[in-house]
Amino acid sequence: MVLPAYNAAATLERTYREIDFNIVDEVVLVDDASKDDTVEQGRKLGIRHIIVHQKNKGYGGNQKSCYNKALELQADIVIMLHPDYQYTPLLIPAMASIIANDLYPVVLGSRILGKGALKGGMPMYKYIFNRMLTLSQNILINQKLSEYHTGYRAFSSTVLRGIAFNKNSDDFVFDNEMISQIFMAGFDIAEVTCPTKYFEEASSINFRRSMTYGLGVLGVSLRHFLHRKGIIKHPIYIK
Repeated sequence: MVLPAYNAAATLERTYREIDFNIVDEVVLVDDASKDDTVEQGRKLGIRHIIVHQKNKGYGGNQKSCYNKALELQADIVIMLHPDYQYTPLLIPAMASIIANDLYPVVLGSRILGKGALKGGMPMYKYIFNRMLTLSQNILINQKLSEYHTGYRAFSSTVLRGIAFNKNSDDFVFDNEMISQIFMAGFDIAEVTCPTKYFEEASSINFRRSMTYGLGVLGVSLRHFLHRKGIIKHPIYIK
């Protein structure tokens, strides 16, 4: 289990207390130069593996540290969960079992399946933005996911070792580059319905950053299309 954290002190304990430790052997907390006491909270909870970035590396840079540490610990299954309590840890057993039983090597917790996003309070403009981006991505990548933008993901270590995730962006578009790499490498992805919560302490990006993110996502999907067609090769797909 990896927890990419930034200013998550108010929600870290709630997230941690719901983790099923009959399933999870190790927890890795990566703090991306938080301005609150996220690290102290992690130590109080007894988290053994805490990585502290002295300088903010960005959302993608945080995840790189998460996955590299998990692979160093020789994890078989790596689940990435935001410690802002927006996604429920109660889905960990289901997501892990799908991978452990060799059904799929990657599982995403989808906020869109089952109308979980709107029920949980996702702003309507973000919902519409999500749906428009996902439709465009499915067309360009030639897949059929319900959502590419969830922050709840589980991976077989075989997948993480099989893609060049360290070549990806350090910003929010990292998530979409990973999905693109996974499909390009020939791995399949499963989705499970995930209820979500939108509240003051939950992490979010503003409208301006959302627009920048959206353009970046479309850029990733276009690069995927061009690489798949053999028109322009891109280095993130070369291990």
